[in-house]
Amino acid sequence: MNLKNILAVVAISATTAILSVWGFSKYNDYQRAGIQDTGKLPVNYAGFFDKNNNMAAAIDFTPAATSATPAVVHIKTKTKARQVSNTQRQRNNPFADLFGDDFGDFFGGPRVIPEQRASGSGVLITDDGYIITNNHVVDGADEINVTLANKKSYKATLIGTDPSSDIAVIKVEGKALPYLVYGNSDEVKLGQWVLAIGYPLNLDATVTAGIVSAKSRSIGINSRQSQSPVESFIQTDAAVNSGNSGGALINTSGELIGINAAIASPTGSYAGYSYAIPVNIVKKIVTDIVKFGTVQRAYIGINYPNENMTDDQKRELEKEIGSPIKEGEGVYITGVPDGGAAAAAGLKKGDIVTKVNGNVVTNGPELQEQVALYKPGDKISVSYKRAGKENTVNITLKNKVGTTEVVKTTSALEQLGGELENIDKSLAAANDIKGGVRVRKVGTGLLGKSRMQDGFVITGVNGREVKNVEELQEVLASLKGGGVVRLEGIYPGFEGSYTYPLNLSRE
Repeated sequence: MNLKNILAVVAISATTAILSVWGFSKYNDYQRAGIQDTGKLPVNYAGFFDKNNNMAAAIDFTPAATSATPAVVHIKTKTKARQVSNTQRQRNNPFADLFGDDFGDFFGGPRVIPEQRASGSGVLITDDGYIITNNHVVDGADEINVTLANKKSYKATLIGTDPSSDIAVIKVEGKALPYLVYGNSDEVKLGQWVLAIGYPLNLDATVTAGIVSAKSRSIGINSRQSQSPVESFIQTDAAVNSGNSGGALINTSGELIGINAAIASPTGSYAGYSYAIPVNIVKKIVTDIVKFGTVQRAYIGINYPNENMTDDQKRELEKEIGSPIKEGEGVYITGVPDGGAAAAAGLKKGDIVTKVNGNVVTNGPELQEQVALYKPGDKISVSYKRAGKENTVNITLKNKVGTTEVVKTTSALEQLGGELENIDKSLAAANDIKGGVRVRKVGTGLLGKSRMQDGFVITGVNGREVKNVEELQEVLASLKGGGVVRLEGIYPGFEGSYTYPLNLSRE
């Protein structure tokens, strides 16, 4: 047998052996398909059992609940009955001209919106009485009363609100009051135990337990009270009902990690999911309200896709930016307005924001949560992808008007602008009204931006009667949440009443 034949035999034998081993391996894989190897752990369990040696031990919620409950308060609000004059009334009843809108009209009297009462929860954060709650708990209230878990009651003063995040700050006068220690919502993990504490359904202090089921959730609820909503909720399955709003979400160490704000429910009652505002956002908003009177909201200066866009909208957007949108890759920039922080830093349409100060962001709510921690003038680092390459740039955040200055509060009356004066008794009698505020000149403020004409007489705001400038100022000042207000009134000598909607800003 020559060398060539020997090599051929060796090659055939080696090939046969390799094919046999490969075939046997494939056969084994087929036999074990869908069956876990008990001797191996997947990469996602790396270090799991090292960190959870005591995972079978029972978790005791008693210390956390006992420590936190005294600092969660019951809030009760009252909105006084309001009288609506004839000129402020909107006729939507086909029989209104014959019989009036209601019994008040039928008997010749003015229509009255009855007194309204509501309740919610709040969290003490200082020993001298500062309390966090939701904006929707105290919005429009004439009186705010606070009762502690020990049954002591206090009158509360509204310090300020932020409808965009649904946060409000109120204060009671007291000393050495119990309060909750801030935790760190960035450290909150999926699956960790949490407790919700509040006063649901007008009950006494109630504690429920659940786990964190999601983070950075946006459910669109704050758009009901703000044109620039901020939402990045912690989602839990701790039972929360009406009255829990403004209450505490705490971890098992008793630290405040969120303010309960909403539930997802087809019935209005708890159905499995509740939502809390992360405490890191809350801390910043509360500090701004107490220090400046209004939130110093920072903007990165980009447009990005809505989380709930349809498939058609997504396809249209992909054509516009020239690349496919991959979920979880980052925040796609769909526009960079001139004069904004991002434009100054060189970001462009089509870039994908991946990190803020080193923290990964995969969607709009996560980006909102990170930026909401800062104020105009603060510098942050932003990482982004462009043409597949990752870059990092420093950005100086700006406010809504494109500067880094502190935003100061402006009274609602100042926002209206114009020249205002009380009408005299003869003009009131001639037009069958009790009084009102005459707009001598609409000016350049909100009145000037509406269709209102010089000479208009304001007789009401949002259905509340106004007879003079002092009452107008008082009613506007009570609308702490801002938003759309409706100025109602007449033009002397002309028939009918008129309504002008205006958007009062609290930012």
